[in-house]
Amino acid sequence: MSMQFITDNNGKKLGVVLTMEAYNKISEQLEELEDIKSYDEAKKGPLEFVDADEAFKEIEAKRVSNHV
Repeated sequence: MSMQFITDNNGKKLGVVLTMEAYNKISEQLEELEDIKSYDEAKKGPLEFVDADEAFKEIEAKRVSNHV
């Protein structure tokens, strides 16, 4: 993975510059990790079943409210 560190005059690392390829790879891995964590968290609690029509209504309502 190609990266460059941005440092101050004392050599303290302040930031990093990544290639777009490296950034995209890290972003994809982070998304996958978040999905795994969400799945693991969901499995901890009791299972709750929702009628498919109700689930689609809830999903659509959330989608609409997030795009306003």
